[in-house]
Amino acid sequence: MGIRKKNNKNPPVLSHEFVIQNHADIVSCVAMVFLLGLMFEITSKVAVLFITVQYNVTIPANGGPEETAVNYFHYGLKDVATVFFYMLVAIIMHAIIQEYVLDKINRKMHFSKTKHSKFNESGQLSAFYLFSCLWGASILVSENLLSNPVSLWDGYPHTLMPFQLKFYYICQLGYWLHAIPELYFQKAKKEDIPRQLVYISLYMVHITGAYILNLNRLGLVLLVLHYFVELLFHVSRLIYFSNEDRQTGFTVWAVLFVLGRLLTLSLSVLTVGFGLAGAEKQGLNPAEGSFNVLFVRVTVLAAICTAQAFMMWKFINFQLRRWREHAQTQTLKKKSSSSKSKSKKANGVNGSVGASGADSPRARKEKSS
Repeated sequence: MGIRKKNNKNPPVLSHEFVIQNHADIVSCVAMVFLLGLMFEITSKVAVLFITVQYNVTIPANGGPEETAVNYFHYGLKDVATVFFYMLVAIIMHAIIQEYVLDKINRKMHFSKTKHSKFNESGQLSAFYLFSCLWGASILVSENLLSNPVSLWDGYPHTLMPFQLKFYYICQLGYWLHAIPELYFQKAKKEDIPRQLVYISLYMVHITGAYILNLNRLGLVLLVLHYFVELLFHVSRLIYFSNEDRQTGFTVWAVLFVLGRLLTLSLSVLTVGFGLAGAEKQGLNPAEGSFNVLFVRVTVLAAICTAQAFMMWKFINFQLRRWREHAQTQTLKKKSSSSKSKSKKANGVNGSVGASGADSPRARKEKSS
């Protein structure tokens, strides 16, 4: 092999390679423009739309004085600007994790190209799922949604959200929206792009639907549940890449994956099919944020059931492929061991034949002559 020469030439400005290599710096400059806009009175009103959470509503706590007022938020079109800004933040954080954590591990482990891309994917998603699980669980505890499951549908529509809940949804939408340009920045393979787009679309549709239809409490519970299962899968894959003998995590993930799908369907049917169907406030009134009609409930349940069925189908195919590969490796090991034993036997037979031939009378005559 010849020595590969390093190319010290920088790519042309605004070329594809230039944008890919420097996309984190470019996006950081764009984000800094919005932050600098807060410093000037002329641009501060526009910059606030992108950086801060909009549609603040102040409500006195238990009818008390203004000092004990609580701030709540509802959604609107201005949230699009906020989601765009936090999409930029997600791109920057993605680049930081990639450069300062994952790339350093990749240099030490010397992965192949296939393992390299899968390791990067699992590393990024593990960090995101861990952060989202901890943040979402803290919101569930603070809002008493786990101790009082009836609150998932009681008092619908849940148009007013606490700051943490609304900001959580803004960050979720920003993260999954950032995954689209990351396909270009990370030079994703053409055959992997359709699969990635399908998963990104599923996340965007379900999170946006829960946000717009004011099913934010149910959406939060289902997201935390789903993220926990996915976190276990990607952590197990990272462990598997470090040592291929460690596959126990996949078995635990397989059990929790099926349980997670059943729990997701149960909570969805209980909340949408029974809770909202028996709620006091019925009817379609977008101005008040109420979408509690039969058509919307059936559409929501159909979307959730279709997504769960799709995930189970992919899961079954994944497990069948793993079992097939495991069976193939076992048969190859048996064939190699049997061929080795046969070769040892053949060598032993040849040695014994050679020894008996050397002691035969004919060989003795030849030696004496």
